[in-house]
Amino acid sequence: MVYPAYPDTFWSFRYAMKFVRKKASFPPLGLLTVASLLPDEHEIRLVDMNVRKLKDKDLEWADIVFLSAMEVQKESLGTVIDRCRSMGKKMVAGGPLFTLMPDHYPEVDHLVLDEAETTIHPFLKDLESGNPKRIYTSKKRPEMNKVPIPSWDLIDQNDYATMLIQYSRGCPFNCEFCDISILNGSIPRTKSPHQIIDELNSLYEMGWRKSVFFVDDNFIGNKKDVKEMLPHLVRWQKEMNYPFSFLTEASMNLADDEELMDLMARANFKKVFLGIETPNMDSLKECRKLQNVNRDLKSSIRKIQGYGMEVIGGFIVGFDNDNESIFQNQIDFIQDSGIVIAMVGLLNAIPHTDLWKRLKKEGRLHGETSGSNTDGTINFIPRMGKKKLIEGYLKIISDIYSPKEYYRRIDIFLKYYKTGRGKRIHRSDVIAFLRSLWKIGFFSKARFHYWRLVLRTLTSNRKSFSKAMELAIMGYHFQKIAGKMKRHQNV
Repeated sequence: MVYPAYPDTFWSFRYAMKFVRKKASFPPLGLLTVASLLPDEHEIRLVDMNVRKLKDKDLEWADIVFLSAMEVQKESLGTVIDRCRSMGKKMVAGGPLFTLMPDHYPEVDHLVLDEAETTIHPFLKDLESGNPKRIYTSKKRPEMNKVPIPSWDLIDQNDYATMLIQYSRGCPFNCEFCDISILNGSIPRTKSPHQIIDELNSLYEMGWRKSVFFVDDNFIGNKKDVKEMLPHLVRWQKEMNYPFSFLTEASMNLADDEELMDLMARANFKKVFLGIETPNMDSLKECRKLQNVNRDLKSSIRKIQGYGMEVIGGFIVGFDNDNESIFQNQIDFIQDSGIVIAMVGLLNAIPHTDLWKRLKKEGRLHGETSGSNTDGTINFIPRMGKKKLIEGYLKIISDIYSPKEYYRRIDIFLKYYKTGRGKRIHRSDVIAFLRSLWKIGFFSKARFHYWRLVLRTLTSNRKSFSKAMELAIMGYHFQKIAGKMKRHQNV
């Protein structure tokens, strides 16, 4: 099994990983889950190219090579495919990229698409009989009780900063630019509380004691089920002395449910990614992000932060209803709301989404998306003009990730953030702090703001010190990436 490398992006966290001596943020959960679906008699090895190089001897050992990737990994994937072909290795591919763009990879021998629980077994049966087809696809949505515990033994946990768990698939919302409903459906399916506890026990038994990311596209998509599961999670955490802190992705209507926020806080959820997208209500309506309309977005964010959950915000510019005022409006919203980690991207049309279909019909599609909406590229003709859009986007990035504005957001965030249960301090956290003293405190453009943050939190907000240092380290990464983006665009 081979997982291609990610390029340097805001999402890679490459420069932050160096502080904690990790090679990558997350392991490849999809391949690890597929590995558990394969018969026991198969000998499996996994190479995650984000933590080590793929060597010829790895490919020589294999009878067949399984590949999975997202669009952002296309460049690395291409090199893997070329190497497999030159060595005469059979390839089996699946996952988001291949499911959305199967026609782009004619050189791959077998495409096992959609959800593996429905398509991997027919492929294996045909493979054993010696007559496998090229494409296996199914629109059937499997029940989540068919999803096995990932094969954690295939990785070295010390390579990663965070482990992963999937509770649900699907999202009830239908945002125009999103591919979730294509890949996982619009009716959220969930695992049972028993399954979740078993998966957490598997992580605990292998010695993991750090953060765990619930990778659901919308953790609260099925509120009824998640409210039934969370009390089991709260009880397990208490019985095990809170070995994990959790992070996840959710929708803005989380702020409307006090019971749900309380349960998540008690279960030790520390971070939640929200697709905020834009303060422009016309653009929210345009992209059908209706769960964000008719609400005070800043008030909703602060309410969630008040439950001890840091809000990581996803933002987009380039909607048809955006004019040139959107750039400063985005900056002002991000600064005033105290969202320290603000992932601002350019609108891109993902294949087969409603946005992609509309732009294609309007004759406005222009090439393929790179798979990363934070690399300064777009694949359609925007209403305001491409040059103005990219210049405005770079202004946002330059502004919000300048040391002055970034550290000002940390101040605002800490003002509204309820610390909650204290974070377990690991040896890697101490090492990261000591490295930050040197790399940020003496050799970065943010050094003045860094020392001011250190002194202020130590003297007046000591409970938030570890969180403040974590955000300072993350800022180092974002400032590096923002600088690279600006230099690239100037070239």
